[in-house]
Amino acid sequence: MRILAVDTTTPSGSVALLEDDRVRGEIGLETVSTHSSRLLPSIDFLLQAEGLDLKDLDGFAVSPGPGSFTGLRIGLSTIKSFAFASGKPAALVSSLLALAWKQGDRGVRLVCPMLDAKKGEVYAALFETGEGSRIRPIVPPGAYAPEDFLKLLPVRRNILFAGSGVELCRRRIQSLFGEKGAFSSRSTFLAAEVGRLGLDILRTGRGVDSSEIEPLYYRRSQAEEGR
Repeated sequence: MRILAVDTTTPSGSVALLEDDRVRGEIGLETVSTHSSRLLPSIDFLLQAEGLDLKDLDGFAVSPGPGSFTGLRIGLSTIKSFAFASGKPAALVSSLLALAWKQGDRGVRLVCPMLDAKKGEVYAALFETGEGSRIRPIVPPGAYAPEDFLKLLPVRRNILFAGSGVELCRRRIQSLFGEKGAFSSRSTFLAAEVGRLGLDILRTGRGVDSSEIEPLYYRRSQAEEGR
């Protein structure tokens, strides 16, 4: 199975092309340019480099959030258009799940992905990883005040923290967890992980059609709050 995966939930936007369990190519950029100006050129470059066209794909994977409202809408609308035009299914993969899964081979059972949600909040969750690709939530994903979220974590266990939201509360994490709190140094490009998790969704028939591709929100957007 050959799929295109996209993540635009954070400034670290990325696209990846996967064939079965192999990543054939990935483009990740964190620049001042917007996703709207770089997403389609990145997809076009990746497909051309591999000698492929959209019609050669079996499906798509995209993160519906949580993340930047503007960013995730760009990624979702792009994949929604591709899925509609091709009639191929799409897999929806949480950005928090993808970020946690990316850390899963570090030998740490508990992984805490945190994304900067702005307004002094983080999108965060706590996952427990197991053998293979097994991963389950311990603290459910949501939008939290950092201090409130940290109170939900088991301070006596080793936890690996990852993502842009970590910088909002690094000192507090160090104070609470000491040596049991570790910080990931891996990049936050997630398209390959969205693709790998998306492949499992598509293989098991859990993909959706274009009409079901919608953003995942844990709070209202600024425009909605204004209304």
